[in-house]
Amino acid sequence: MATFNLNINGATHEVDVDPTTPLLWVLRDHLNMVGTKYGCGIAQCGACTVHLGDVATRSCMLTVSSVGNQKITTIEGLSENGNHPVQKAWLEVDVPQCGYCQAGQIMTASALLKNNSNPTDEEIEMAMNGNICRCGTYTRIKKAIKTAANSENV
Repeated sequence: MATFNLNINGATHEVDVDPTTPLLWVLRDHLNMVGTKYGCGIAQCGACTVHLGDVATRSCMLTVSSVGNQKITTIEGLSENGNHPVQKAWLEVDVPQCGYCQAGQIMTASALLKNNSNPTDEEIEMAMNGNICRCGTYTRIKKAIKTAANSENV
């Protein structure tokens, strides 16, 4: 076991865990931040996506010891009241069906828009590639990303 001080959603959290523990399980099991979901466990589905710095990162394969001092943002920290432009667009376009993958989809989309405020269809598809939605809402996801990109607050 080792002690780690993690900067998550703007606050410091001290955890005492095995250094090889994936960040996903630190968030969910040790800090009760359950918005980040477990999907496949091999970084292939995107349900566990968080921001490490400004980069969308799969937390299921990222060990807590590799985080260092980098800032972590989870879906809980994306906005205080669920009013991030991507979250608002998700509701406006009515993206979710079952909703399981949506936190990861939103985190990936918000990282894309932070780095590219006006992505093309191809750029959206490339950025979102590997975020699996078992309900098949990909068309609505793309529409929501475009809606968020056109908002004034991205």
